[in-house]
Amino acid sequence: MIIQTAKEGARVCRSLSRYERARILDTCASLVENDKDTFADLIVAEAGKTLKQAKKEVLRCVNTLKLSADEARRNSGEVVPFDAYAGSENRQGWFTREPLGVIVAITPYNDPLNLVAHKLGPAIAGGNAVVIKPSDLTPLSAIRLVKYLIKAGMPSNVVSVATGGATLGEALVSSRDVRMISFTGGFATGEKIAKSAGLKKLAMDLGGNAPVIVLADCKLEDAVASCLSGAFWAAGQNCIGTQRILIQSSIYDEFKQRFVAGTKALKVGNPALPDTDVGPMITVQSATRAKGIVDAAINRGAKLLCGNTQEGALYAPTVLEDVDFECGLWQQEVFSPVVVLQRIETLDDALSLANSPQYSLHAGIFTNDLHAALKAADMLEAGGVMINDSSDYRLDAMPFGGFKYGSLGREGVRFAYEEMTQPKVVCIRKIT
Repeated sequence: MIIQTAKEGARVCRSLSRYERARILDTCASLVENDKDTFADLIVAEAGKTLKQAKKEVLRCVNTLKLSADEARRNSGEVVPFDAYAGSENRQGWFTREPLGVIVAITPYNDPLNLVAHKLGPAIAGGNAVVIKPSDLTPLSAIRLVKYLIKAGMPSNVVSVATGGATLGEALVSSRDVRMISFTGGFATGEKIAKSAGLKKLAMDLGGNAPVIVLADCKLEDAVASCLSGAFWAAGQNCIGTQRILIQSSIYDEFKQRFVAGTKALKVGNPALPDTDVGPMITVQSATRAKGIVDAAINRGAKLLCGNTQEGALYAPTVLEDVDFECGLWQQEVFSPVVVLQRIETLDDALSLANSPQYSLHAGIFTNDLHAALKAADMLEAGGVMINDSSDYRLDAMPFGGFKYGSLGREGVRFAYEEMTQPKVVCIRKIT
């Protein structure tokens, strides 16, 4: 039934002018911005994000919707210079960008509003219908956003919200009426989707294990502050969050002392309080899993510098060093407020260690040496390299995705829009 509704919605959305799609998205952005405190409180309540982090997510959602409106207006295709090539001198034409039809979008819990906007905004801009399946842990932000889109004038059959477990997900992704799956989540789930989807377009963000390199010539105070934010934002439940910090030997001890002190100073607790830095993880089971991963690393020789205490879903920000390169904490995405410090001697050493895992989204480097920065930008196997910043930076307009098993395709509004549309060529032969 929900797919049939989406098929009807696809016909409706395709028929909307680009002006109307853009108007709906801009109006929705204004409605969300006017009600930003309500959205922020909802994110805190269902996802456990701190209030200050939730407020930033709402503003990012507003920006994502505005960017999507801009894409509806401008990215309509381009002229093809047929007559620039021998044999086609008497032809002229263009290509347009046409909707795919029905898109199934599956989103995680860690950004329950903005990641939904990153699916819906470009899809609507391109004239598609969407079945959005938010995380069962955080469905309310998605439901509210869809209500605001309808309030802004979007026909009610263009976006449908589907809530349910794996059986529902399997039915949606395997439907032959669905032309694209846009998924943000873990590698194992992504692999299952790929096996079930059949012949349709896939776009996936599958996680990372972000390294940040800190060279001796950097501004140390700034590097420490940026890495603290990068590691512990959203209680570490962040696919581009800093997980491994590779620090040049001559400044390692000073960086460690400052970083551990900064970690211990973070306020952990009630996310609704305005001065809380780190709130709870999404579930008690997630916190227990994080502690288990850290305990396993310690059993293999890692040294605990602070943290690794659990109280329900609250898991203290945790810092380790001397982690075995073969253990899960080094090789896999931990998705928790856990960070590893590693001493390195040279940039080449750091690059080799940074590139060792099979999952990669973002990376970072702190240095005042332009040659070193550009070498890292060239050699790091990541979809984004942040220079003099932590890995945890994303502009909603930029291409976003990973290397290796980090993703298929790219998000970021323009790039998602292009993934969610298809070119149609019109060629006119002049008859004289």
